[in-house]
Amino acid sequence: MEMGAAAFERRLPRLRGRVRRAAFLAIDMEFTGLHSTATQNNKPSLFDSPVELYLKARQSIQRFTVTQLGLAIFSNENSNKYVVHSYNFFLFPSTWGVTDVEFALSASSIQFLSHYGFDYNKFLKDGIPYMNEVQEKIFSQHLLAGSWNISSVVNRDVLKKAIDEVTCWVGAAEEEETLILQDLSGYQVFEVQLVLRQALQNVWTQPLGDKKVMVKKVSPQHRWLLENSPYDSCRKELILLSARGFTNLFQTLVKAKKPLVGHNMLMDLMHLHDKFYKPLPESYEEFKRNIHNLFPVLIDTKTVTKSVWKKHPFPRVSNLLEIYSVLCSNLNSKDSACPVITPASDCSRYAEKKCPHEAGYDAFLCGSVLLKSAHLLLCGYTDDAVEVDSSFSRYLPVLAEYLNKVNVIRGGVASINFSGEDAPCQRPPLLVVHVRGWSGLNERQIRQEFKAFCHFDVRRLSKDQFLLLSNKFKHVRRVLRDANHPPRLGVSIYRHWRHSPSISCLLQVSGIVALWSLLAFVLGGAPCCSF
Repeated sequence: MEMGAAAFERRLPRLRGRVRRAAFLAIDMEFTGLHSTATQNNKPSLFDSPVELYLKARQSIQRFTVTQLGLAIFSNENSNKYVVHSYNFFLFPSTWGVTDVEFALSASSIQFLSHYGFDYNKFLKDGIPYMNEVQEKIFSQHLLAGSWNISSVVNRDVLKKAIDEVTCWVGAAEEEETLILQDLSGYQVFEVQLVLRQALQNVWTQPLGDKKVMVKKVSPQHRWLLENSPYDSCRKELILLSARGFTNLFQTLVKAKKPLVGHNMLMDLMHLHDKFYKPLPESYEEFKRNIHNLFPVLIDTKTVTKSVWKKHPFPRVSNLLEIYSVLCSNLNSKDSACPVITPASDCSRYAEKKCPHEAGYDAFLCGSVLLKSAHLLLCGYTDDAVEVDSSFSRYLPVLAEYLNKVNVIRGGVASINFSGEDAPCQRPPLLVVHVRGWSGLNERQIRQEFKAFCHFDVRRLSKDQFLLLSNKFKHVRRVLRDANHPPRLGVSIYRHWRHSPSISCLLQVSGIVALWSLLAFVLGGAPCCSF
């Protein structure tokens, strides 16, 4: 189900109820960009430590924004039946009051989303507002102080038109006479009322729904009574509730403490923190603690399925939809305990149509992949039907080793552990390239020379040495045994004691000291001993 700002506030109470009753929640996001090119060497590398990886990603998260957030709410109706409510939320940064957010667009990301049918009109015109705690604090201070400014040029034009219309009308109007303002969208309904009430002391406003506001001419006494009424629809707490937008639902997700499922979900978690909670901290460890406090149980289906694929002879796959298709075709159809996943009647679109890279659909796939993978784990990967209880509470123990371990697509670790220390991963041996008689080579040129073999990450070691790192053993073996690489580039396995510049420097200094000691001994003769 698609949802924008016009419908979100009305449906928020029902959404909150479904989240509280859920067995688990699955999310996915689409962004205006992935890796910022504003700074050099910002793409992730196999050489990156978790801290380096986080700091690189943080720079990108701060530049880009979320265009769409998918939420799939999985409810465990009985032992093996799951009903799924899937939502596609279009988001757009809040432009209320003094709030005005800048964000970047990556041409390749925009083109990618356009290829898969993303509707940018819904993102721009009906995106649900949101704000983090820092933005909310600034907004609240201005709201309480009554220092109301309009940052949006569009909203300024709408307000100017409304003020002109009311000003022309109010001079000749009688008390209790009314005027209806129309075609106001979203929070323009609130902004028009706040500005009119502040500018004109003899009017009162009231929203009528359907993009309309009623303006009434009133006496000062009547105005005072209305201002102090508990039924005023323009109370500051209601304005704040509307300005928070999607952040209200985010806070419900946090309070519910349901298992949160994603696929390659590191960037999703960083955006959740930055856009709806607090700006990302500089400290990597602080980020991990914050996320673990917000969502104590994380499950990354990439981490789970990597393990399943190692233990089961499934065909190789490259994306979430392919993983889902393979699991659907390989699960034993005669297994009566196999999880039955049914889209809810009001969210049935994904039962009839594949919509890859639509956030709501990918969230639905993500949760479905988790259930099917967990069932395989519970059944011990056998082909025989096994009578087991397929409730989610039974799946959690077999998923225990994967909990809170979020996959790293490219980095010095295989996953980030949000509830403990990051474990080192097994990598192929590091290679060192010796450059002979070829001056001026840089990392990009070295990468290009070895492109025919595979994709290596390259880092300069010294003036004429470069390190090569791959995440596949077969690529390393291919380079070592192949004699067709350029003759002026020698390749060998990196040995720290032999190739490290610091070790080489230490050995050179030690050699010089030993040589001078020997010369001093030879030239000065043996020392005399006296008694």
